[in-house]
Amino acid sequence: MNDTLFAEARAKAAALPLAEIDPARVGLFEEGTELAYFERLRREDPVHHAVSPWAGPYWSVTRYQDIMQVDTSPAAFSSDWRHGGITLFDPPPEEQLPMFIAMDPPQHDEQRKAVQPIVAPGNLAHFEALIRSRTAEVLDGLPRGEPFDWVERVSIELTTRMLATLFDFPFEDRRLLTWWSDVSTMNKVANPDALDPQERMAELGRMLAYFTRLWNERVNAPPRNDLVSMLAHNPATRHMTPQEYMGNLVLLIVGGNDTTRNSMSGGVLALHEHPAEWARLRADPALVDSLVPEIIRWQTPLAYMRRTCVQDSEVGGKLIRKGEKVAMWYVSGNRDETVIENPDRFIVDRARPRQHLSFGFGIHRCVGNRLAELQLKILWQEILQRFSAIEVVGPPQRVRSAFVRGFTRLPVCIPA
Repeated sequence: MNDTLFAEARAKAAALPLAEIDPARVGLFEEGTELAYFERLRREDPVHHAVSPWAGPYWSVTRYQDIMQVDTSPAAFSSDWRHGGITLFDPPPEEQLPMFIAMDPPQHDEQRKAVQPIVAPGNLAHFEALIRSRTAEVLDGLPRGEPFDWVERVSIELTTRMLATLFDFPFEDRRLLTWWSDVSTMNKVANPDALDPQERMAELGRMLAYFTRLWNERVNAPPRNDLVSMLAHNPATRHMTPQEYMGNLVLLIVGGNDTTRNSMSGGVLALHEHPAEWARLRADPALVDSLVPEIIRWQTPLAYMRRTCVQDSEVGGKLIRKGEKVAMWYVSGNRDETVIENPDRFIVDRARPRQHLSFGFGIHRCVGNRLAELQLKILWQEILQRFSAIEVVGPPQRVRSAFVRGFTRLPVCIPA
């Protein structure tokens, strides 16, 4: 967002009575104006109570250190699906999906361990050459001198190819993974354009049926190095119910797709809006190492995670009662000026680039964070070898969601 638009958003945020600020209002994220409201909350009411028309009453935690307190206190702030899970919307019982990110210890720890080997250091080294060759293939196929959609041609394509590899999913059907990722994060209450709940669950049922065929092929075969085989052979996950399997598939698909793909698009937009930083990066390609975590901080592809208070607790001087919802706004914590120097500047050689909340903290820290960083690092290394510029030639279209912070379209042009 340019300075003029941000100033307008800041003025609107300042004019609104504090009690009326609802940072989960989806329109703020679709407009790209949410940061102005979080800026005010951090300054005036960092632990803020609001009532959302689609999520009901909830607390917003907006400062870095307060978010850390909640995120590292699972005994007081639960992510368990039976308490409401990780998003502010409370689905009806038939739509609740157990998944390990929405579990508390010890079940969380046991199921998480089942999939951790896929992102072990040895596996990442194995993936590197494959990621690089696919990235080169996609970039070399892009048009020159004519507009195209970066989201569709690059971000979605690269992340979907990687996801198909992680699941050993039939490559010709890989775009089903993109579709199921989008379906699983849809919420008709917050987004009128989303599928109806019955249609959404029917589509997730089709996803489950497809993956059940893969499970049945692999459960009686020798263990292999893919996520389905790991789930099928690990004692902690081998006897999952169909609902648990569906939930964990949703988690792994969204976690392996939405977050990385929106950082791939967000990085292009950030460097377009900060041409001096693009020039510095081109002059010193080694800055890719600090560029990648700075993109992830700047974009914050998941805006928040929810917890439910399970014992009365004090956060930032406010008493949060047992049973109340809490949103840890990572997107706000990543702009907290009391912790991060010049947080509203995009800086390719930031001194402490990994000081951000985008992967979460504590027991629920993103299991695939190193893989996400590897994909982004390779993408920018390959871009720098090929393109002198990537020009954004139209306004981005943003995801209509307060949870997934990303893009549905980013029109760009690579000079001929």
